[in-house]
Amino acid sequence: MNKLRNLDAYPKINEDFYSRTLSGGVITLVSSIVMFLLFFSELRLYLHAVTETKLMVDTSRGETLRINFDVTFPALACSILSVDAMDISGEQHLDVRHDIIKKRLDAHGNVIESRQDGIGAPKIEKPLQRHGGRLEHNETYCGSCYGAEAADDDCCNSCEDVREAYRKKGWALSNPDLIDQCKREGFLQKIKDEEGEGCNIYGFLEVNKVAGNFHFAPGKSFQQSNVHVHDLLAFQKDNFNISHKINRLAFGDYFPGVVNPLDSVQCTQEKPSGMYQYFIKVVPTVYTDVSGHTIQSNQFSVTEHFKGAEIGRLQSLPGVFFFYDLSPIKVTFTEQHVSFLHFLTNVCAIVGGVFYSFGNIRLVCVPWSKSNQEEDRNW
Repeated sequence: MNKLRNLDAYPKINEDFYSRTLSGGVITLVSSIVMFLLFFSELRLYLHAVTETKLMVDTSRGETLRINFDVTFPALACSILSVDAMDISGEQHLDVRHDIIKKRLDAHGNVIESRQDGIGAPKIEKPLQRHGGRLEHNETYCGSCYGAEAADDDCCNSCEDVREAYRKKGWALSNPDLIDQCKREGFLQKIKDEEGEGCNIYGFLEVNKVAGNFHFAPGKSFQQSNVHVHDLLAFQKDNFNISHKINRLAFGDYFPGVVNPLDSVQCTQEKPSGMYQYFIKVVPTVYTDVSGHTIQSNQFSVTEHFKGAEIGRLQSLPGVFFFYDLSPIKVTFTEQHVSFLHFLTNVCAIVGGVFYSFGNIRLVCVPWSKSNQEEDRNW
């Protein structure tokens, strides 16, 4: 047995040379607490899912991008507010009305009316026919487009039809009261009735997954000499208050942990007129939860800019513009549980590490004496 002890690399100290002290007991207690805390922390990580993040090149092609928005304009009426979207591929969506809801708001922000945009037109009694006479019994109505007809058999049966025909021609509708359809529908009167109201507009746009922009602006848009302009003459106003609050703006579906930096952003216009610009960098994101369900979405960062106009000279189109570009890098979030083997290895490492660290500290080797006996009684 003595020969075996001589071969021990870490010879054991005789128990008579151990001294139990108060400090040694405190260290033992502390080491036990630390070990249990580390154990329960590791157990919590094992029971809950962890998220692994990866970056990779986005090689997707031919996909669409869904833009969800909810914006409030406290000083811009719904009747004059329109939505346009366009991208670098040349595709344009002017005066978008589908999948969009408008809520008329009073001066205090209370909802007056909620309606889906672009649904129907009021019925006109005995409207003016294209040939100049009034609609008679058993006669099919075909209203004049006032020179904006694209073909001989084109008809404009509402004020909106005339405005759309003018838009396609690149013309501005300067005086709606000269248009029979607009006069009978009370186009200008409707604008006057909504004077001082606000508008909450929300819905979504489905656009190509390429760089582009969408914007909220007064008036109907059209192309004139390859320039995107809005017909503001019909509203007979010099300036528009484009103060707004972005209640929500998201590119794609919600996923856990996403932060949309423009949510609840509010801007108050201090100058007579101008253009609010938001330059957005969209990062494609794929989120996979523990069950394997995948959400294709996006994150984004943004910078803001306000472009003012000189008094008496409108240099920029009044409105709120969102210019977006897509990042070539895609982010993937994968939710998964820690394996049991990994958990067991970490627990063993915690136990061994705590015992090794604190065990060397609490070991005190001293000669046995009466003072040791007295301290032993106190312990």
